[in-house]
Amino acid sequence: MSEIKIIFFDIDGTLIDMNRKQITQKTLLALQQLQEKGIKICLASGRPPIQLPHFDNVDFDAFLTFNGSYCYTKEQKVVHKNALLKSDVKQMVHNARQLNRALSVATKDRTLANSIDEDLVAYYGVGGFKVEVDAHFEQVIDQEEVFQMMISGRKEEYPAMLKDVKAAAITAWWDRAFDVIPKDGGKGVGVEKVLAHYGFDRMQAMAFGDGGNDIEMLQAVGHGIAMGNALDEIKNIADDVCGSVTEDGIYYYCKEKGLI
Repeated sequence: MSEIKIIFFDIDGTLIDMNRKQITQKTLLALQQLQEKGIKICLASGRPPIQLPHFDNVDFDAFLTFNGSYCYTKEQKVVHKNALLKSDVKQMVHNARQLNRALSVATKDRTLANSIDEDLVAYYGVGGFKVEVDAHFEQVIDQEEVFQMMISGRKEEYPAMLKDVKAAAITAWWDRAFDVIPKDGGKGVGVEKVLAHYGFDRMQAMAFGDGGNDIEMLQAVGHGIAMGNALDEIKNIADDVCGSVTEDGIYYYCKEKGLI
């Protein structure tokens, strides 16, 4: 696989074991060795920029945050920006209230909620973060760009949550909460923008992921790899499957393919 010039990594369930909430030493070593080989490495996550992890001796080249709605390089050059319509944000706030569900929003620099419940607290807790209720919530959604919304809820509630929403879509990797992003967005779009920025084609790109929000990313590259712990629907669309995050799947796959 000498043609691989860039690799995109999901975070939770891919680089980080969601139970241990940390990266393994072999996965960390894989990232370091890929970078030493001159392969660009990129984080691709539903997390906002302020919640991205930092790993020892690893300098990521690009970051796809908010499921690809805000992408930038390590030099802080914005490659792609796609905010939600303000009318959709306000409609989702209304719909969540009707369903008695907690909701939070993310701007480029902060996340805040208008209410919390057990599911939303647990959703933030996966990444080791706390959700904060902010008295200025209404002012923020009026004045600032919202790139993503995080809402507690189950799959059967999706239609009601999207009622009268024009240009937003739900993407999810968990069954108790979900993210809302622009309908024309997603990690796949972010990958395409980053590839164009560096002048790479899809066959020079690889991606690792495990959740429903990784499907478009795996399809946007020439080599989409599902983690061993991924959902079956992810494995079914992937080009290949590696070992699970707890089994250092990324390290051994990269070793086997001669990338490190």
